[in-house]
Amino acid sequence: MGEERRARLADSLRGIIDAGLHTVQTRLELLAVELQEEKLRLSGLVLNVVLCALLLGFGLVFLAAFLTVLFWEEHRLLALGIASVVFIGGGLLTASNAARELRRGSRLFAASLAELARDRDAVQRRE
Repeated sequence: MGEERRARLADSLRGIIDAGLHTVQTRLELLAVELQEEKLRLSGLVLNVVLCALLLGFGLVFLAAFLTVLFWEEHRLLALGIASVVFIGGGLLTASNAARELRRGSRLFAASLAELARDRDAVQRRE
């Protein structure tokens, strides 16, 4: 009877370890998926930001050149001054937005951390 009890205990222990390893494996897979999603999100964001900056930069330079030529005879200094203020203001606004985004941080692994917290709560409730 003692041998049978040890065998059941060993089976139970193996089942607990198997369930624990399965849970850890699932959480690690979730972490990997979140990391891949974050990588794709950041690469798309960087591509869009670079293209946006490049195209808007060219557009603003050509607009400034157009307005300067348009007002060359009467108000060329005013046209250049306004273009300079617009460029500097846009640069400061963009820098402010980038700083705010950096302070906000990333939500990387948020779902995994929430799942781990739920797992921990479930284990504590069982005790």
